[in-house]
Amino acid sequence: LLSLVAEFCFGFFVILILGNFWFLAVLYLLWLYLDWGTPSAGGRRSHWVRGWTVWKYFREYFPIHLIKTSELSPNHNYLLGFHPHGVLVAGAFGNFCTDPPFKNLFPGLTPYLHIMPIWFGCPFFREYIMCAGMVSASKESVSHVLNNEGGGHASVIVIGGAEESLNAHPGSLTLNILKRKGFIKMALKHGAHLVPVFSFGENELFKQVANPKGSWLRNVQEKLQKIMGFALPLFHARGVFQYSFGLIPYRQPIHTVVGSPIPVKQNLNPTTEEIDQLHALYLQKLKKLFEEHKSNYGIPAHKSLIFE
Repeated sequence: LLSLVAEFCFGFFVILILGNFWFLAVLYLLWLYLDWGTPSAGGRRSHWVRGWTVWKYFREYFPIHLIKTSELSPNHNYLLGFHPHGVLVAGAFGNFCTDPPFKNLFPGLTPYLHIMPIWFGCPFFREYIMCAGMVSASKESVSHVLNNEGGGHASVIVIGGAEESLNAHPGSLTLNILKRKGFIKMALKHGAHLVPVFSFGENELFKQVANPKGSWLRNVQEKLQKIMGFALPLFHARGVFQYSFGLIPYRQPIHTVVGSPIPVKQNLNPTTEEIDQLHALYLQKLKKLFEEHKSNYGIPAHKSLIFE
């Protein structure tokens, strides 16, 4: 859905340039230049946009549910690690970029979903995603959110990133996380409490073309991902009036479970050993969260998370 909106916004910008309204395009480019740093400085959220009725229907389509397992005090800042990426990241968008799911369960906390900086280069589209509460995934952006004095901010980071979307097959429980420790370092530097989040059903929304590691398709996808910064999974789902083929996601329930916070003491210069220790603890808590809730959402008892 976001990709379609981005394409529409870019197309509209091209029309302005090629049409008789080129001066509006020039004015917008000037605005883009002056406003370039906003996505890394907290964005520009709009509760009106986040509360649009269309998002209510979006959440109900799957449907999307947010499950609270522990209190998160607004006196602290938090870094929420979201898993898995899936193809659409529907659970992250529906729960953290629309109202009222998160604010009703965690009053006093303001969530910021960090996404790839490249999205903020798309004319007009950048304005919308900032209104929805999305900000850049750059270090500067995460630091800006977690530096909030008095607490009340929650950075939401999809830890597996674009690379993990290539594993988004129905039934897949593989997470790209073993080498991803930057979020741990950020949590330590800012004293932000870590919270594991697992979104059950995220990988069931689309069927992806088989791309096992080592296959020619996977090799091409990984090379393109390194060049462009984002992955290109080949997927399909249902159509508008039929269920055999299309790009509309399947109606599969998504249950995004927010785990208990891991207290983190601020450490401006953490050592590699300290980062590794906290990373290991985070993996332990994430696995525990998954094991405690998997039976509620149709995961067989013999299946467990796979960390890569």
